[in-house]
Amino acid sequence: MDTVDAPVEGRASRPGPLYEDSRYCPKFHSAVELIGRRWNGAILLAIIRGADRYKDVLDAVPGLSERLLAQRLKELEQARIIERDVIPSTPVRITYHLTSRGIELAEAIEPLLAWGERWIDLDSEDPA
Repeated sequence: MDTVDAPVEGRASRPGPLYEDSRYCPKFHSAVELIGRRWNGAILLAIIRGADRYKDVLDAVPGLSERLLAQRLKELEQARIIERDVIPSTPVRITYHLTSRGIELAEAIEPLLAWGERWIDLDSEDPA
């Protein structure tokens, strides 16, 4: 397995080994597409931070429509990132929570949140 060459002056080196096996790329791409799909990251963050009801998630994500929230929750459920619990009561209560897969994804999202806090300047014309 190849490793990254010595850093070029003025550029940071990339950590870790380089994989020549193309099987890694599609999986990484799928993972990034899942959390990067419009509203998915914000919905996940709302659930990670404790929103467990449809209305709680809707209130936590400004600009998100009810139709899109319903669609994205179904997609995240199909991806087995969240689970939907129907509590038989009057009225019926529906809650959402992270699956074990979702909890592991949340652990992967935490460093991205920290990176964004450190490096993204929303007041700047060039946020990166």
